[in-house]
Amino acid sequence: MNNDNNKQLVKTSVHSECILRLSLSNPSHHNVLSEEMMSSIQSVLDKCVNDKSIRVIIISSEGKTFCAGHDLKQLKKGRLNSDKGRNYFKKVMSQCSKLMQSIISNPKPIIAEVSGTATAAGCQLVASCDLAYGGTSSRFATPGVNIGLFCSTPMVALSRTVSNKHSMEMLLNGDLISSKKAAEIGLINEVVDDKDLKSIVLEKALKISKKSSMTLKIGKQAFYNQINMNLSDAYDYASNVMVENMLKIDAEEGIDAFINKRNPNWQDK
Repeated sequence: MNNDNNKQLVKTSVHSECILRLSLSNPSHHNVLSEEMMSSIQSVLDKCVNDKSIRVIIISSEGKTFCAGHDLKQLKKGRLNSDKGRNYFKKVMSQCSKLMQSIISNPKPIIAEVSGTATAAGCQLVASCDLAYGGTSSRFATPGVNIGLFCSTPMVALSRTVSNKHSMEMLLNGDLISSKKAAEIGLINEVVDDKDLKSIVLEKALKISKKSSMTLKIGKQAFYNQINMNLSDAYDYASNVMVENMLKIDAEEGIDAFINKRNPNWQDK
């Protein structure tokens, strides 16, 4: 997969032939989620959906800021429109919502590698990923309340990742929290030394990449589908998923390999 050519806002590289690293590459503007940045990320993620060579995606960044959220200068400019920006604001929020949902619906596991600060929609991006790891110097916030703009869309991802009390604390205070605090409340999985972040995340991705991609796809979809169901419906749904999964070639192969103490030969079917 070639690097994105849209002002190089997003750069991509492939590691070990199966791990795609998508790097936000606009550090001079704090990797803001401008319209162009969101389009670039969306394009890469969409291409990965049916790319069988890509098994795991890492979202990382260049510079001291992972992502500072929406481009406030673009939003301010939108106010000059005759409707004071209403239709433009709807367009931007819709674009962002689509992007975040496409992370959830993408069949590939997606890992956020957070170096630096992730704020507002940047924090939303982290919360939307399946896994997230932060360096010791990384920080997180939903600071919209400080500028009269409550982080309502970041709230959707945050409240589905972090408990209500911790979510509301971040949303109401708007303060930066440390990576240690982010790990304690479940916003990220783990804190690692800044110098080791890239290598450790790649190690995690490689471990996941060795699993059956068919199984990962089924499992990721089932996880997000059942999470807001009531208990009975969730068990009914998950039971049906297990039955269909059991009938797959890779489940047959995996169970046989386990019983016979050998490594499985995945066909991703």
